[in-house]
Amino acid sequence: MTLVQLRHFVALAEAGSFSKAAARVFLTQPALSRSIQSLEDEWGAPLFDRVGRRIELTPYGREALPAARRLLEDADQLGHTGPRLRQVAAGALRVGMGSGAGAMLMTPLLLEMARHHRHMQVEVARGRTELLVQALRDRQLDALVVDARSLRPEPDLRAEFLHEMAGAFMVRRGHPLLREKRGVPFKALLDYPIASTPLSDEVARILVERYGPPANPALCVTLRCEEVSSLVDTALKTDAVVLAIRGAAPQLQELRLQPLLAASARFGLVTLARRTEHPGVAIVRELMDRHLV
Repeated sequence: MTLVQLRHFVALAEAGSFSKAAARVFLTQPALSRSIQSLEDEWGAPLFDRVGRRIELTPYGREALPAARRLLEDADQLGHTGPRLRQVAAGALRVGMGSGAGAMLMTPLLLEMARHHRHMQVEVARGRTELLVQALRDRQLDALVVDARSLRPEPDLRAEFLHEMAGAFMVRRGHPLLREKRGVPFKALLDYPIASTPLSDEVARILVERYGPPANPALCVTLRCEEVSSLVDTALKTDAVVLAIRGAAPQLQELRLQPLLAASARFGLVTLARRTEHPGVAIVRELMDRHLV
C-alpha cells in the first residue's frame, strides 16, 4: 500500500466513475483500474462494486474510506511541518560573534528568530576571534561571524568573506574635536580617552602606518571591551573617542582625521570545513546580506 494508491482510492470514491477519477489524478483509466485492483488484492477485499458504468463502495470500502482520508491528511501535514521538524531536530543554533559583528547583527538575529523561527533555539556567544574559533572546533558553536582580519586561515575552517564595512574614529555631537575644520591630527586625539574593542594586528599595523608609533592601540587605547554598545554609551556621555565600525554607532559623529583613516572591517561567516551545515546558518547568512551594509 502506498500513499499514491490511497489517493487513487479516495479520488475514485469521490468522483464516482473511473473516467472522472482518472482525469483528476492524471492517469489513464486502465492505469487507475490496476492501482485499485492492486490495493484490493493487498487488503483481500473489494473496495468497489462495478454496476455497469457506475461504481459503488462496498461495505469494506465505506469503512476504509475515512481511514484513508486521515492517513492522507496526516501525510500532507507532515510535509508542511517537515522543514520545521528538521530545524528542531538540528538542535539550538549556536553562533559566535566578534565585537563589531555582534553590534551590527545580534539584535537583528534575535528579532528574526523570535518573529519567524520561534521553534528554533538560538544562542549567541561573544568574544575574541581566537576563543570563538576554538569553541567552533570543539563543536560548542555552529558558525562564527567575525572580522576576517583577525582570522588566521586554517584548512579545517570554511570562511565566506561577504561584507566590508568602514571603520572610523567617532565622538558625541558637540565634542571639542569637531571644531577642527581642516581635519583632525591624530595627536589631538591623545588629549582624550580612546575607546575600542580588541583590534587585530592588521588594524594596528594600519594605524601605525597612518599616524606613527603613538597610534599603536597597545599605547593609545585607554578604554577597551568587547561590547561596542558600552563604548558608544560612554562616548555619548563623555569626551571619549571611539574607534569602531561606522555603522555600529550612527548616533556618533565621525572625525575627519588628517590623513584619512581609510580602514575597514571585513566580516565573514566561518564554519567547519567538511561538516554538514546547521539549517539555521542560512538565516545568519541572509541577515548578513541585509544588515552588514
